[in-house]
Amino acid sequence: MTARIKGGQAATVVVPLLAAVMLVLTWGRDLPGVMVGIAGVVLAGAVLAAVHHAEVVAHKVGEPYGALVLAVAVTIIEVALIVTLMMDGGEKSATLARDTVFAAVMITLNGIVGLCLLLGALRHRVAVFNPEGTGAAFATVATLAGLSLVLPTFTEGSPGPAFTTGQLVFAAVASLALYGLFIATQTSRHRDYFLPVTPEGEVISSEDEHAEPPSSKVAWRSVGLLLVSLIAVVGLAKAVSPAIESGVSAAGLDASVVGIIIALLVLLPESIAAARAARRDRVQTSLNLGLGSAMASIGLTIPAVTIASIWMDGPLHLGLGGVHMVLLALTFVVGILTVIPGRSTPLQGGVHLSLLAAYIALAVSP
Repeated sequence: MTARIKGGQAATVVVPLLAAVMLVLTWGRDLPGVMVGIAGVVLAGAVLAAVHHAEVVAHKVGEPYGALVLAVAVTIIEVALIVTLMMDGGEKSATLARDTVFAAVMITLNGIVGLCLLLGALRHRVAVFNPEGTGAAFATVATLAGLSLVLPTFTEGSPGPAFTTGQLVFAAVASLALYGLFIATQTSRHRDYFLPVTPEGEVISSEDEHAEPPSSKVAWRSVGLLLVSLIAVVGLAKAVSPAIESGVSAAGLDASVVGIIIALLVLLPESIAAARAARRDRVQTSLNLGLGSAMASIGLTIPAVTIASIWMDGPLHLGLGGVHMVLLALTFVVGILTVIPGRSTPLQGGVHLSLLAAYIALAVSP
């Protein structure tokens, strides 16, 4: 048993380093089919390693800091990838930020949240969470999405679903301010609102966990390996994206399907970590991951693309179309009705997952 544990620990160290080497070898190259398959296997290993190290860090710092660390780390690297692709130019760069952010919002709010509510309710009959903290997170995400993805469709200062420079700067400042205010609320004065609760509504603090937290040395090592794993996940996702684009094109699917697939790959570490938390009856931790990722995707991407637009040629389209606005509105209406009771049956999880399925189906067949 001891040898098995040591072997597993060694794998969580070796795999991120192997993924980093694979990223260096494949970056900027056209990969043959065999290399795409190898890169995909290494990418999957990096995802599992990232989940392990995120859980180590979360156990050391406690909730809700653990969920915040993973959400922010993934989003910062994702934003860097978006900005890099936008700087490459081309026709797709005008809508790249919008499509990527919206895909992340739909996957997190309906995919991660729905899956975790379903898992938690199936395993424990009812999934229990804190409505105060979850409601505050939903309200923040709804405001950020409305300001950044809906308003540009209706403004008149710039042609197309785009902001003027002044409007874009306002959206960036507002996004950062709201995100910063939420983090302050989550981690200081109202931290209890974002901790897991028992069916009776009692807060489960990190001190209630039976396992001893890791040492500072182990935690800092996991922080470093977590960052290496996440960089490798995003980088390898970009490396295999040409093969994905070719497959999507050969299948006659819309180009937006590529963005969904890449977003699913990038968000895999958070999805697996959230599902594991839900199975341990820590549904609030799962919701912190899902909602925190959606919030970070908007709150960090919009300021980043605002700065990048200084060097970009061509328009920056942020406004959603009618179909996507309907899906977004349905997501928030359903989310509000899910949050209010503070508990969920499998039905609510299924409803959120059906909205994600509708989004993917309409992307495949607009």
